Amino acid sequence: MTVQWPAEFEKQTAVWLAWPGNASDWPGRFAPIAWVYGEMVRKLTGAGERVRLLVRDGKQEAAAKRVLASVGADTALVEWFTAPMDRGWTRDFMPFFVRRAGQIVAVDFGFTGWAKYPDHLLDDAVGPAVCRELGLPVVPAMHDGRRVVLEGGGMDGNGRGDVLTTEECLLDPLVQVRNPGFGRAEYEAVFRDYLGTQNVIWLGKGIAGDDTHGHVDDLCRFVDPQTVVLCREDDPADANYALLAENRERLEGVRLADGGSLQVIDLPMPRALVFRGQRLPASYANFLIADRAVLVPTFNDARDRLALGILAEAFPGREVVGISAVDLVWGLGTIHCLSHEEPAA
Repeated sequence: MTVQWPAEFEKQTAVWLAWPGNASDWPGRFAPIAWVYGEMVRKLTGAGERVRLLVRDGKQEAAAKRVLASVGADTALVEWFTAPMDRGWTRDFMPFFVRRAGQIVAVDFGFTGWAKYPDHLLDDAVGPAVCRELGLPVVPAMHDGRRVVLEGGGMDGNGRGDVLTTEECLLDPLVQVRNPGFGRAEYEAVFRDYLGTQNVIWLGKGIAGDDTHGHVDDLCRFVDPQTVVLCREDDPADANYALLAENRERLEGVRLADGGSLQVIDLPMPRALVFRGQRLPASYANFLIADRAVLVPTFNDARDRLALGILAEAFPGREVVGISAVDLVWGLGTIHCLSHEEPAA
């Protein structure tokens, strides 16, 4: 049976978000986060996008509704789902939505808190639960009798059988606790069977400060079937300089599943952001593509305007909108990490 994992730039039914509720994700900076979410929902609904919003209980739903009303979001386009959650980074705990036999199917990969945090069991359960609530078929991702662990931020695809991922995220021996014993062959078999992948493009390391062991969505993203944006750092003294240059070398001469060549657009990196002595994973590549808008994290940086301009050229016909992520990135992720698109059937 033919399986296709749609690209993020294809037609969507909705964007999933989970209202922030775990202050430990943003220690000392939690208060502004709800207002950043409010701005994301306002921009999405203002562009006519449907938002499916997860909340923990009625009290949190009421608080979220007050914020959305204050910022002027179109709440007629917001659907509410109640479920217990540990954190709420929907990119990584929600299922992969694929097209199979003319319908959307939720492929349920395991979520283990990025092989790092013990409080992940609620998040692991919420994705398939709400998908069943919507009447979507849920298929557990299995290999040799084992449930496969995979986060959405660790993958990016063009909807034509090509996917991007990193060796650091999936093959580094330090994080083999995700799927012990898995190598390239095992992952590529899983991607083929559950996502319809024909060609895996393996990059090396993710950016400095990344808490997820090298998620590709902070690094390199498809913007159309033949084109990616790849982060670039021009300061040789910066921790990202060598690893981004090495990833650029890997993309030279890459052929796509259809035999075509891959086009690469440089996307600048913001200047290093450090808070309480910790390097943060600030990256313009962590944008969300919706049907009519692209939400891009910005960092009060002189390069914000350059990044927005590059992405505006890459997405003609969509409004490219900057969302201030200076507070958000203290949670070690930004807009793409927090959101998860649901493709149209």
